[in-house]
Amino acid sequence: MLSVLVGFTSGLGAVFLKNLTHFFQHLLEGNLVRYYHHAFYFVFPIIGLWFVYFIMKYVLRNKVSHGIPSTLYAIAKRKGIMKQYQMIGSILTAPITVGFGGSVGLEGPTVSTGAAVSSNIARLFHMNQTTRTLLIGCAAAGALSSIFKAPVAAIVFAIEVFSLDLTLASLLPLLLASLSAIITSYFFFGNDILLPFRIEDNFTIKDVPLFMILGLVAGIVSIYFTEVYDRIQSFFDKIESPIKRLLIGGVGLGVLVYFIPPLYGEGFDVINSIIQGNPEKALENNIFSLDPSKTWVVLVLLAGLVLFKIVASSLTFGAGGVGGIFAPTLFMGSIMGYVVAKFLNQFSLFQQSVSESNFALVGMAGLMAGVLHAPLTAIFLIAEVTGGYELFIPLMITAAISFAITKKVHPHSVYTMELGRRGELITHNKDQSVLTLMDMESVIEKNFIPVFPSMDLGTIVQQAIIKSNRNIYPVVNEKTQALVGIILLDDLRPIMFDQSLYNEVLAQDIMQDPPQLIFLGKDKMADVMKKFQDSGAWNLPVIKDGMYYGFISKSKMLTVYRRKLITFTN
Repeated sequence: MLSVLVGFTSGLGAVFLKNLTHFFQHLLEGNLVRYYHHAFYFVFPIIGLWFVYFIMKYVLRNKVSHGIPSTLYAIAKRKGIMKQYQMIGSILTAPITVGFGGSVGLEGPTVSTGAAVSSNIARLFHMNQTTRTLLIGCAAAGALSSIFKAPVAAIVFAIEVFSLDLTLASLLPLLLASLSAIITSYFFFGNDILLPFRIEDNFTIKDVPLFMILGLVAGIVSIYFTEVYDRIQSFFDKIESPIKRLLIGGVGLGVLVYFIPPLYGEGFDVINSIIQGNPEKALENNIFSLDPSKTWVVLVLLAGLVLFKIVASSLTFGAGGVGGIFAPTLFMGSIMGYVVAKFLNQFSLFQQSVSESNFALVGMAGLMAGVLHAPLTAIFLIAEVTGGYELFIPLMITAAISFAITKKVHPHSVYTMELGRRGELITHNKDQSVLTLMDMESVIEKNFIPVFPSMDLGTIVQQAIIKSNRNIYPVVNEKTQALVGIILLDDLRPIMFDQSLYNEVLAQDIMQDPPQLIFLGKDKMADVMKKFQDSGAWNLPVIKDGMYYGFISKSKMLTVYRRKLITFTN
């Protein structure tokens, strides 16, 4: 019942986001730019980003993060709990970002909105962490199903990107959410779909080498996509002032959109023109007044769109805009595939003509597989939106090659890049995922009695050994509370009964260096587990801000690990 409710709300979120965005885009680009002045292309993105900034600062009073990464973070580190403002944050900001010319998509914000709603519904009904995570996956499936009318691909997306287990217990809720969302979409949009195309050119076995080439190109472009995105985001992360980020990103985006109008908004109009074999329609208003009827002009302009789309998207994000990376991936993938086919046909390199529309479709799958690290989603999405599986083999070839190449260079997708670096990413690796979900504070024990380096043996016996039920004693600096060593009960046992040594032996004489140190706030649970494995120790001291904080015992850690594993895989 809850999965149906979540699917329905995700579908409504998709409907609202799409309609509001198209209203802004039609009002601005369709009327003001077309009938008044081309310079509005430069102005609108900056105005939209200012609106988004004021909404975040004065209405929401919170920063609206990128849709899918913020959702993955909530699953990994917040036990699937998303704050209430996230239910409306993307709804208020994403349509303005995209409608005013931000070169990003709406899929991520739609997923984020549905995920926040599902998380709060789960909290309302007092669901546990596992169920909350599953309902967030249902929201993701519902959002994608509603947007693309591709229910199977939506389920695969939820499993692939959110690392859900494909079991009967999870498949049925995902199926119901995807179904209720697509019915909602049909109710509001009818039979309208984003990519209205049916395959006309059949696949033949002699096309296999050509699709392998496309897969290679898709892998290279995916690496380019990820590198540019990462470097531009790193550049903006170093700028502390949000106003400065907005000005730099807004002006940069405005300049790009002014000179290259197809970069305005999501770009699905351009995608459809490319797939239907009419690139001239997308390029007719180019600022350079080049004749799009010439093949070399088409190739150069389309290659420029591939190169600059991710730059425009990254500038939008860096300036504080809210959107998703899904649509830019489809945009670049379709153009990339078309350019490869056009190039092969123009120069007759293989003495055979290739289907430019098929290459455009398969190109989208290739780039999705590489950039998003979601090859199965890419295959099923293109197969579903085209209404058949005639391209299934080329989709598999291109997606597999592109994914393999990109994965070798970039282990994490643009969704998971930052979380993966911080060790906060849930994956299909169950051991790694359980360690990620564990809270380090829950395994730290503080019932260890510290001693000081200048303490003599008699004082240690009276104040530590007699009062403690532990067999290890941290030695800390009396002034700074910094850990200087540890004393094991095994080290004390041979001398603790010899009272003649009570005033002669000091703590600093018998202490030893700990085999490893755990740094709270820096080390992740996977690092802690590795330190236990490398050292063979049963207890390791924890340091917080340079001071002794407590110990983690291997037995406590394994007990918590087992409980979390049972919960995670139930």
